[in-house]
Amino acid sequence: MAIRQPVVSVLGHVDHGKTKLLDTIRGTSVVSREAGAITQHIGATEVPIEHIYKVCGKLIGNKKFTVPGLLFIDTPGHHSFITLRARGGSLADLAVLVIDIREGLKPQTVESIRILKQYKTPFIIAMNKIDTIQGWISEKGRPFVLAERSQQEHTMAAFNDKMYNIISLLAAEGVPADRYDRIDDFTKAVALVPVSAKEGEGIADLLLMLVGLAQRFLESQLSNEEGPGKGTILEVKEEKGLGQTLDMILYSGILRRGDTVALGTRGAPIITKVKAILKPKPLDEIRDPRDRFDSVKELYAAAGVKISCQSMEGVIAGAPLVVVTGQNDPAVAEMKEEASVKIETQEEGVLIKADAIGSLEALAFEAKAAKIPIRKFGIGEISRRDIVDVAACGTPLNKVILGFNAELSKDAAAELETQDIKVFTNQVVYRLVEEYQQWLDDTKKKQDADKRSEFSFPAKFKILPNCVFHVAKPAIVGVRILAGRLRPNQRLIMPDGRSQGRIRSIRSGEEVIKEATQGQEVAVAIDDITIGRQADVGDVIYVDLLESAAKEMFKMDITEDERMTLDETVNIKRKEEPFWGM
Repeated sequence: MAIRQPVVSVLGHVDHGKTKLLDTIRGTSVVSREAGAITQHIGATEVPIEHIYKVCGKLIGNKKFTVPGLLFIDTPGHHSFITLRARGGSLADLAVLVIDIREGLKPQTVESIRILKQYKTPFIIAMNKIDTIQGWISEKGRPFVLAERSQQEHTMAAFNDKMYNIISLLAAEGVPADRYDRIDDFTKAVALVPVSAKEGEGIADLLLMLVGLAQRFLESQLSNEEGPGKGTILEVKEEKGLGQTLDMILYSGILRRGDTVALGTRGAPIITKVKAILKPKPLDEIRDPRDRFDSVKELYAAAGVKISCQSMEGVIAGAPLVVVTGQNDPAVAEMKEEASVKIETQEEGVLIKADAIGSLEALAFEAKAAKIPIRKFGIGEISRRDIVDVAACGTPLNKVILGFNAELSKDAAAELETQDIKVFTNQVVYRLVEEYQQWLDDTKKKQDADKRSEFSFPAKFKILPNCVFHVAKPAIVGVRILAGRLRPNQRLIMPDGRSQGRIRSIRSGEEVIKEATQGQEVAVAIDDITIGRQADVGDVIYVDLLESAAKEMFKMDITEDERMTLDETVNIKRKEEPFWGM
């Protein structure tokens, strides 16, 4: 059975060496031509199996594979990965997560791991920059399994320290991992491949792992379908001499010059014809080729190409391309269905926005995992209408917008200044969720504190021996606060249910204080009580509560001692009213 080449996405934290790794694989220098040496656009490179045989010769000898090669996608970041979709899931069949061995896991690394797990994309880890380990002796293009034999003992000890630190950090993210040559079952552990993108060491090990895993585990999903072409648009570009073009990945079927295709937009798909198919040469980069593209009449999956169509207005990155017979082709309706976002909403919740369908789904996935209710969602920038809509919500805790790669429009920013709502934006989805949760916790605590100041709080105290300074009008006694908070003007109740007295004031030494808390010993002045008659030394006295306050307290975050005191107070009140506080 003929199989297509797998699509391999390369992810990782900024500056951990994603593009440099691909430059070394294909023998290019794309990274040096990127602004600030940081990937700005999505790239695609076809690495034929003959090149892999050449690079991996020392490891495989004359062994042959049925996989025809690898199609790499280089992304500006994890966000591009979730924008590029196919068949409702990830465009990538496999992924390489690049980690700097010195720096370990960074925010975008963790984000990438979570996204890979969400999309169930098999991946391996390129543990990059091993050449920076002190004492490391490098040799251009050498496999890692040969390179480690040349290292001194202290160098390998330093290498192992860094590797086991990464293994530990990965375990904390729920990813069991080990060095690739120590794994018996690749379905149970993620392979760590030590590499130096700069020196080319370990590249052979990496390519061999990718081809081997693809052939062993993905053969059935890589079967070459001879049907209508299906692809995903990487970027929409203006090219000199060509006008507007689409960089795309054809992941299934055949695409021919002159074919009628449906292209995805933010709205309904547009139907147009393919004018030209431009294919980069093997090992060349679609976004920055060294040689001229080959103009081809037909293209078989999987391939990264540039195409020109009669009409491309409104087409967006991450959208699908499908060869169709016309407007009434069932595939057009399927595209509309796939473009419709299915996110569970509730009557009460926050508004979420993102720049693409994949981004929105990733945010909704993380929100659901964090038990954040979603009331409404949308794609695009945060608009003035969004601000007004959220401001009209009843619950203050739901007057929130979460924006994943979604910026505020100018009108929205102006409207926000007049409204009491909260907007969170971030390019890292789990950080966005964390920021919201931190704000939510802080806000709830403040609300609880405000509520506590509004009414009496459950509390009890004990009258201390040898501390009766005045028996009545007012009684002044020394007490120990056993639980809760004692404040002036609180009414008091005895354990037998008798309402008895009111706190006039509280002193600690010579200082008049507004509140005494658990463990404090203070002097209190109590109106409407006589020591020796209604109360005596050693008595435990409770703060009397309003029934509405007691009900509210059960919903609040109070300590175990405070909750116990609340229960005791409720039981005292129920001696007179059996259903009090229910």
